[in-house]
Amino acid sequence: MNIGIPKERRPFEFRVGMTPVGVSMLVEQGHTVYVEHEAGVGAGFSDYEYEQAGARLAYSAHEVFGRADLLLKVARPLYEELEWMRPGITLCGLLHLSSSRKDKVDLLQEKGITAIAYEQITLPNGSVPVRAPLSQIGGRLTAQIAARLLQNNEGGNGVLLGGVAGVPPAEVVIIGAGVVGKYAARAFLGMGAHITVLDTNLEQLRLVHEHLPGVVTMPSNPVTVAKTTSYADVVVAAVLNPGERAPIVVTREMVRNMKYRSVIMDISIDEGGCVETSRPCTHEHPTFIEENVVHYCVPNIPAVVARTSTYAFVNAAFPYIEEIACKGVEAAVAENVAIEAGAVVLKGELRNVSRLSPKR
Repeated sequence: MNIGIPKERRPFEFRVGMTPVGVSMLVEQGHTVYVEHEAGVGAGFSDYEYEQAGARLAYSAHEVFGRADLLLKVARPLYEELEWMRPGITLCGLLHLSSSRKDKVDLLQEKGITAIAYEQITLPNGSVPVRAPLSQIGGRLTAQIAARLLQNNEGGNGVLLGGVAGVPPAEVVIIGAGVVGKYAARAFLGMGAHITVLDTNLEQLRLVHEHLPGVVTMPSNPVTVAKTTSYADVVVAAVLNPGERAPIVVTREMVRNMKYRSVIMDISIDEGGCVETSRPCTHEHPTFIEENVVHYCVPNIPAVVARTSTYAFVNAAFPYIEEIACKGVEAAVAENVAIEAGAVVLKGELRNVSRLSPKR
């Protein structure tokens, strides 16, 4: 199979769709891998490393997109990238179609493309193996980002996360006790903050209570969310329903009642956001002020630690990529329920996506 690895073109997307080690393994299995010139630079991989791994360098995006039967991307394609794709190819990436513009999805369908969304590859036990390591990274990054955003020079309220003797630490509220929430709680705990975690799943709260002593746990409902956000210095909103737009759990009224220049981080912005006042930002301009609250709503948080992130998601995704490359996508989808769950478009047919936002 011809496999294409293009350079990512979204601003501040430094990750790449495959590591040199992964390329070497694919080449050894008889596949031809085309890597676009400088595709791996942001993640610290040189053209030379890819050539040594057996890849063929391509010096234009058109060549990579034109030759690929299987296209390995990271971020959802831009319009120009969708135009470059040949009809009938297979696309793999972090696609987040539930929050995509409908006209982009229409293009995938019109071209009869099969799209495998890494974030929706789901095992029978409900776990999402490719998304999980990126969620771990995102969770860990929230604490160090929040610590900076609380600084006065960043527009925050001037509270130190861990406090000092005689001065209490910051109050951190985490809504969602999934992978992001747990890793965020651990990171904030390590920095000395006082943490409250909310979730609708009592089993998840039990795990937080047992593994993170000192973290307060509460069931998530409109009353508890309103109460906790009102006294929080930092709110981390990380609520996800795979394949759907994220539900709104923090309303504008709740944001309006938050402390002046406190920080709210909508980690669900990839899927449309779970805070009513959220809108997507970039790493270049990561925040905005709404209702006197600092909002951080960057969709691709792990992209700025591109080397770690690339290794992490490729380690998890490689078995599925390998199966698709060796068996063909139709057989892989038919035989592997995890891949079937990730097939959001199959030969132009939309599936496993319950709702699309009209505009993004």
